[in-house]
Amino acid sequence: MTNQPNNLEAQLLALQEEGEKAISAVNTLESLEELRVSYLGKKGQMGTLLRSMGKLSAEERPKIGAIANTVKEALQASLDKQRHALESAQIQAQLESESLDVTMPGIYRPQGKIYPINGTLDRALDIFVGMGYTVASGPEMETDYYNFEALNTPPDHPARDMQDTFYLPDGNLLRTHTSSVQIRYMERSEPPIRIVAPGRVYRRDTVDATHAAVFHQLELLAVDEGLTFSDLKGTIKVFLQGMFGDLPIRFRASYFPFTEPSAEVDLQWNGRWLEVMGCGMVDPNVLKAVGYDPEVYTGFAAGFGVERFAMVLHQLDDIRRVYASDLRFLRQF
Repeated sequence: MTNQPNNLEAQLLALQEEGEKAISAVNTLESLEELRVSYLGKKGQMGTLLRSMGKLSAEERPKIGAIANTVKEALQASLDKQRHALESAQIQAQLESESLDVTMPGIYRPQGKIYPINGTLDRALDIFVGMGYTVASGPEMETDYYNFEALNTPPDHPARDMQDTFYLPDGNLLRTHTSSVQIRYMERSEPPIRIVAPGRVYRRDTVDATHAAVFHQLELLAVDEGLTFSDLKGTIKVFLQGMFGDLPIRFRASYFPFTEPSAEVDLQWNGRWLEVMGCGMVDPNVLKAVGYDPEVYTGFAAGFGVERFAMVLHQLDDIRRVYASDLRFLRQF
């Protein structure tokens, strides 16, 4: 019995020496946690030794208890020190694996080019947005009402012959212009209105150097009290100067079912006149169709084909080139 305290003291000191060696040799946080449980856990070796202190006399317990606390603190300190070292090493390894060598030569990836249609459309939208217009959009599959009837073109109107149309089995159609967007916008909005409506349109045109069955339009609409044809002319002049520079333009009398009076706009380009836009004052019947009082409000509208503008700006000889997906052609832009 007299040797038991010395034996327990020796076991505690041996446990400390063994534990510190094992802890310093471990190289993963997972293994370190296993050692912590093995030595200091509830069922660990330290706990097993301390449970035998119940057999000691009252005089011997304080001495052995002090030694046990010292051993426990030493093992915990070793665990903390090794954990800190392993965590630091883990962070350093992660930093090294994720670091970039800025001296290494880069991998060249050629930049894409702006498609000529997109570039032309973006240029036009920038001008109109700068003039205070809002961009509006609508569905490409339309009803007959929005595409024709609300635009003063009833079923028996001869103006329908001006647009060869793709009709769908359910009676709807692929829109022939983005003017339908203007009707939808006016139905849910009150004047004053200033919008531009870009988008894809469809017509059963015979495809040739200047025509396509699918193309892009941009149309503008302004409705307010007191708008006149002079406001329309000024707006178009500012827009065309922004697109092409300070070139001569002229207005020729024309006809559209949804504007009255109507005009075609020509631009003098390389010594010859080019038709570039159609425009006019909004017909009173169109204003009535959306619930506006034509005695109070007037408006003007204009529109153009984006592909035609792109052909002029980039001197293209055939509209079909922009749809051919020929990289030799596209790399020029």
